[in-house]
Amino acid sequence: MLFNVEKCKVMHIGYNNCCAEYDMDGNKLETATEEKDLGVMVSDNLKCDKQCSEAVTIANKILGMIKRNFAVKSKEIIIPLYRSFVRLHLEYCCQVWSPHYNKDIKLLEGVQRRATRLVSGMESLCYADRLKNLGLTSLEN
Repeated sequence: MLFNVEKCKVMHIGYNNCCAEYDMDGNKLETATEEKDLGVMVSDNLKCDKQCSEAVTIANKILGMIKRNFAVKSKEIIIPLYRSFVRLHLEYCCQVWSPHYNKDIKLLEGVQRRATRLVSGMESLCYADRLKNLGLTSLEN
């Protein structure tokens, strides 16, 4: 199999790594601290904070577009839009980067809190009641 040497990078994982230099076809490979592969951001410390913040940024942009472009914010309109366009960004490959830090979980859950508040008539309810009334589960589950 042929490799494109310009696209190949080395990522040193772990604290006791000697950070050796590698070369391919006489060219030294570049060292990377983080890299995106199949849409998932992988860092050398194997933490998922960059992936979480990137997913939240994209999801918030889409949620803002939904909020601006739909005048009627009923359950029948907002929830299918949320499930189709927003939640998939929050759940994409979550088996790989499964957030386990509370700050990452709260960041992701904040998008869903915002989405459930968009539905008319749900603004005054607590988050758990909004989820139950809308037929959603928390992202943590």
